[in-house]
Amino acid sequence: MMDIRGVMAALPHRYPMLLVDRVEELVKDERIVAIKAVTINEGFFAGHFPGRPIMPGVLIVEALAQAAGILAVESLGLAGSGKLVYFMAIDGAKFRAPVEPGVLLRLECAFVQKRASVCKFAGRALVDGKLAAEANFTAMIADPPA
Repeated sequence: MMDIRGVMAALPHRYPMLLVDRVEELVKDERIVAIKAVTINEGFFAGHFPGRPIMPGVLIVEALAQAAGILAVESLGLAGSGKLVYFMAIDGAKFRAPVEPGVLLRLECAFVQKRASVCKFAGRALVDGKLAAEANFTAMIADPPA
């Protein structure tokens, strides 16, 4: 388990772009289960869509990528190193159901391939046990820009 303080120690993201609230399970070198509490107070709901608020698909994928970033940082022993996890590619993204305010979005990610500087992941986002979105993605571990 990792609370918001642990999440913020692992990721450089901050409000409004921090999209992981806690980690429920982390098996180094294998997988992670994280949670995003989706609330009506999220800024994007004001315009997406008025009268029928749903979380944008790109932000669901970003939440999955952040969960995978925590998995990479913890598995590769990068906590406190200053290294960043950069998105490189998204493949096969599919959106199965809308994500609305008031739900807990369960983010499940697993390593598909792990190297020192490039990792591939498979991710699924679920609401109440039902698949909302899925994607495969690649990330690069690198130093922050100078």
